[in-house]
Amino acid sequence: PHRRRSGPSLLSSSSEVPPGMSLIPKKGTVYVVDDDEAVRDSLQWLLEGKDYRVKCFDSAESFLSRFDPREVACLIADIRMDGMSGLELQDRLLERKRPLPVVFITGHGDVPMAVTTMKKGAMDFIEKPFKEDELLRLVERMLEQARVAFSQHQEQASRAALLARLTTREAQ
Repeated sequence: PHRRRSGPSLLSSSSEVPPGMSLIPKKGTVYVVDDDEAVRDSLQWLLEGKDYRVKCFDSAESFLSRFDPREVACLIADIRMDGMSGLELQDRLLERKRPLPVVFITGHGDVPMAVTTMKKGAMDFIEKPFKEDELLRLVERMLEQARVAFSQHQEQASRAALLARLTTREAQ
């Protein structure tokens, strides 16, 4: 009779993740909002190939309904889409006090539009077809900015929580 050997196996039936490993890539989340499926697919392929977590949306409205402001993330959005435009999306995020680093992509950009987006906090404005390495550098810069903003937000929340626990006398 064959005996099954006990001991470590290369294949594990459990879904345990080894210590120090994560199922979510450590580089951060990139939201892609574009009404062109081919653009979404190519950006998803490019960014996932570089270990980014990518979430694609075909409209600004669907993005806003599922956006998680607790994630360290950035946004790549088409400026001109059916329904809400990329500019309107940027305005909605600012209204909600949920600014996140944004780069706009467009097939037909103009200088005044680019200036408007940058004044509202967009990191950049690039035209299709764009260079992959240029986009990847922008994504890394945006995620670094998001990490800094996230940690500052966490620090402020911690300070506020500590202050809230002080008695009136301690707070003086």
